[in-house]
Amino acid sequence: MELTLQAILVAAGAFLVGIILFTAACAARRNNYGGEIPITQTQAAATELSSTTFDPKPVSMAELLKATHNFSPDFIIGHGSFGSVYMARLPHAGLTIAVKKLSPDAFQGFREFRAEMAALSKLRHPNIVTILGFCDTGPDRVLVYEYVENGSLDQWLLLDTPSKMPGSRLPLSWETRTKTAEASRTRLPLSWETRINIVRGVANGLAYMHNLKTPIIHRNIKASKVLLDNDFEPHIADFGLARRIDGSLSHVSTQASGTMGYMPPEYVQGATMATAMGDVYSFGILMLEISTGIRPGSPFQEKRNGKEVWLVEWAREKVAQNGHMEILNGNISRVGLEESGVVEFLRIALLCASDSSMDRPPMREVVELLKRILT
Repeated sequence: MELTLQAILVAAGAFLVGIILFTAACAARRNNYGGEIPITQTQAAATELSSTTFDPKPVSMAELLKATHNFSPDFIIGHGSFGSVYMARLPHAGLTIAVKKLSPDAFQGFREFRAEMAALSKLRHPNIVTILGFCDTGPDRVLVYEYVENGSLDQWLLLDTPSKMPGSRLPLSWETRTKTAEASRTRLPLSWETRINIVRGVANGLAYMHNLKTPIIHRNIKASKVLLDNDFEPHIADFGLARRIDGSLSHVSTQASGTMGYMPPEYVQGATMATAMGDVYSFGILMLEISTGIRPGSPFQEKRNGKEVWLVEWAREKVAQNGHMEILNGNISRVGLEESGVVEFLRIALLCASDSSMDRPPMREVVELLKRILT
């Protein structure tokens, strides 16, 4: 028998309590390592967290139609792989949710749905989006997520100057929202401290995924796959290309997966094996994008000589010339900014984005490196 959306609230509450207890346990276990948990304890904590029981609940299409006003375009808050994401409200519960409906004509829509369900149903981490329910009635494939208030990271990185975010659909007030009304908030560019916090959170989420008993690789890490909550804590989302890995950190695939600019050289060159090191490369590119504000998806023209370069190539050249501060996004305040922290940040980014997968550190090592950055 299908459960209603109300039943999801009970399960979600249990999950949140589990997260709170886990966080408290981590705090209690701090020791002489500068207040941080060493790698061995982090792995143990991840094992404890992954054993939490929280299964996504089946939801009826009738309930989803009611919650989304028949999937009205006015409630679209974003577009993920093969489908649109809607914001829905449960008035009786005071709960806002995100509903992802896969396009019925998507070539890989059903496979995408199965992949996302298989991946997300196993993940329990504060930096990974929580799936609350699903619907697979007839041709329909719908996922119900927690609603993450501040939208995707790529929208925030569009802010070259303090202005209204392009395409923002975050509501000022649900009660005053109409079918055609859209509200946007005036926002300021992300601070350096916030950017580092986002990077650390994404690293924590990836390290958790890669070190599960059955590891998971995301295969499409980029700014649009990172959602930010009210406290700007990052949540990794959109697991349509994710794969579970049995036996080793590899997954045999007949095609390269990911997004141009974020994909590692071995994928672009036709490698048939996707690995955790591919995620590490994409993460390094994401670090460069967060610090420079430059989109990595295509080459850009360098001002000095007019030649086209890719972000990672340009960053390597600038860092080799000690131009660390020069390549930081101009909207990042230099007041009180520790140059040594910027140097270390870019060193880690370029290490992760090494051309050779053998030179890239595993994500759990990246987590430790990021803890040492001064802000």
